Amino acid sequence: MNVLYFAWVRERIGVPREDVETSAETVSELVDELVAREDRYAAAFGDRSALRVALDQELSDFDAKLEGVREVAFFPPMTGG
Repeated sequence: MNVLYFAWVRERIGVPREDVETSAETVSELVDELVAREDRYAAAFGDRSALRVALDQELSDFDAKLEGVREVAFFPPMTGG
């Protein structure tokens, strides 16, 4: 699965994207797996309410199923201006 990170999420993790092999069934489970890897993931996902997620380029939520999903993107909420 291709996992993308944007803005301060990318800065905290240190990479813009990575291929992740996962057995997670939901986005939340994927995040739990990532957080268990290293502290930098814990720093990025420490406050999930401050993040948005897109599955195959469509906005979704952390309870969404990952079955059939090829790309997951994490990013902070967008602001206007």
